[in-house]
Amino acid sequence: MIKAQFEVIDQRFRRVDGDAFVEELHTGCRWTEGPAYFPAGRYLIFSDIPNDRMLRWDETTGAVGVFRAPAGYANGHTVDRSGRLISCEHGNRRVTRTEHDGSVTVLADRFDGNRLNSPNDVVERADGSVWFTDPSYGIDSDYEGHRADSEIGACHVYRIDPDTGAVRVVLDDFLRPNGLAFTPDERQLYVADTRRKHVRRFDVAADGTCTGGDVFAECDAGSFDGIRLDDAGRVWVAAHDGLHCFDPDGTLIGKLLLPQIVSNLTFGGPKRNHLFITATTSVYAIRVNFNGAAYPPLRN
Repeated sequence: MIKAQFEVIDQRFRRVDGDAFVEELHTGCRWTEGPAYFPAGRYLIFSDIPNDRMLRWDETTGAVGVFRAPAGYANGHTVDRSGRLISCEHGNRRVTRTEHDGSVTVLADRFDGNRLNSPNDVVERADGSVWFTDPSYGIDSDYEGHRADSEIGACHVYRIDPDTGAVRVVLDDFLRPNGLAFTPDERQLYVADTRRKHVRRFDVAADGTCTGGDVFAECDAGSFDGIRLDDAGRVWVAAHDGLHCFDPDGTLIGKLLLPQIVSNLTFGGPKRNHLFITATTSVYAIRVNFNGAAYPPLRN
């Protein structure tokens, strides 16, 4: 157990609180990423990228076991509105969906005939489209994938069409796009640029067209990574000293400090008030007095 440290920077963070201690669910990894919670099974899937495996923590027993290995050096994950796992695979340079029967469907591995770099993080919109970031970390070295030259020559944010499967660029002016998250009404999108150490916010039209893109927040501790929103519209971003919490107006109002570099986060549990955090070698959890954002159901 680690004493929970909620650092109040702005009075708007004063009411944010939770358990007195942060629980360490698992440790001994090389670099944990991509927490995805499955409420029906009460378990958490997460990646240990350099060890090329995905692990599964069982909420009912506390046991941790291997979910998939090798795992294509998987990084970020999300759970779609049909309860299926969507994964970004550095090593295989693709985005996949694990079906209910365990089979794997490739959603995207190329753009305009060229192989993707190394998909990093992923979200689903209510129209069924899948959005993902594609920096080059998995091809920069053999540590988190397989060293290779970029066939695309740049790092973009992409959208997979739910009807045709077509992959198109929605944002093309990032150095290293990383974490991303929609607002609950899905009219805005937050995207972290790890190299530039900031988060940008875009307006999103019904057809997926993005406009705007002003800098929403700057990082004062290392660089930003994964992003999630709570039901008050606050933006939680992974950073080197923990989780940074921003008001919707862009003000840094507080932090949840942690002893390791944080890579990502997700909300789980039946009330979405169980916060799961991946950080360097470990996975942490804390029950909080606020809830993760509720997103609209998938279209019929």
